[in-house]
Amino acid sequence: MSNVTRKHTALPKAQILIEALPWLTRHRGKTVVVKFGGNAMIDAELKAAFAQDIVFLHHAGLKPVVVHGGGPQISAALDRHGIVSEFRAGLRVTTEEAMDVVRMVLAGQVQRELVGLLNEHGPLAVGLTGEDAHTITATRHQPRIDGELVDIGRVGEITAIDTGAIEALLADGRIPVVSSIARSQDDGHVYNVNADTAAAALAAALDAETLMVLTDVEGLYEDWPNSDEVISRLTASQLEKLLPELASGMVPKMEGCLHAVRNGVTTARVIDGRVQHSILLEIFTDEGIGTMVVPDDEEAGDAE
Repeated sequence: MSNVTRKHTALPKAQILIEALPWLTRHRGKTVVVKFGGNAMIDAELKAAFAQDIVFLHHAGLKPVVVHGGGPQISAALDRHGIVSEFRAGLRVTTEEAMDVVRMVLAGQVQRELVGLLNEHGPLAVGLTGEDAHTITATRHQPRIDGELVDIGRVGEITAIDTGAIEALLADGRIPVVSSIARSQDDGHVYNVNADTAAAALAAALDAETLMVLTDVEGLYEDWPNSDEVISRLTASQLEKLLPELASGMVPKMEGCLHAVRNGVTTARVIDGRVQHSILLEIFTDEGIGTMVVPDDEEAGDAE
């Protein structure tokens, strides 16, 4: 192969890099909160690609913060301990005994694995839970089922966020990895909090540019199950109208997106975590994938 031909085969790579330039310029120095979950959390190749994406964001001058839960891992560990998993109103009933397992799995297993994957690329990731430095404070959450308030144990509702520790890590050039456990506002215990909700609360408190929530679907569907057309962009008010019709698994994700854009986050996006490098595709290409939620004052015609 001659030198000239070789140069030509490299051209598409250069064009891809150049396409990323306006997005690099726009996002440089901005905080991005990424909720890690779904299949991306279980499949080894997707996990490795996720870690590469987050490190890429970091080296591209963004400030990624990763928030994770661990539903499947928690269920497996509770099974091993002989504790039955019970769900009410879409939330895991969390006894004191179950909470010990939840904490152990999130902080000692899922978070450690993710920190390890990120740190294959350098001394970057630092793990913490919402308990550390009062990052996330919660009080007991009691869902209403058939008009009655129901006690589902140590499931928390977030009451306060202190971003001090996360901001110190970001200023030091680190990547914070946050497990969705909160300290209690009322007693010496801890709470299990929904990771989508925790990511949204942190994005708002950190004044993040973007909240990205990884899911196992392509985005928000326009008319599921009749159509698999994905809504690529909608405003907070449009989303609010759709909320009552959504499948239960999507509710905390979309409520999180709504909370984020109503509280200063520029865009919130639900993206398909089953697609390798979906984060890079979403942030650095013109196409964008998934569903993007924007504040009401954004004209629907704007590109980004």
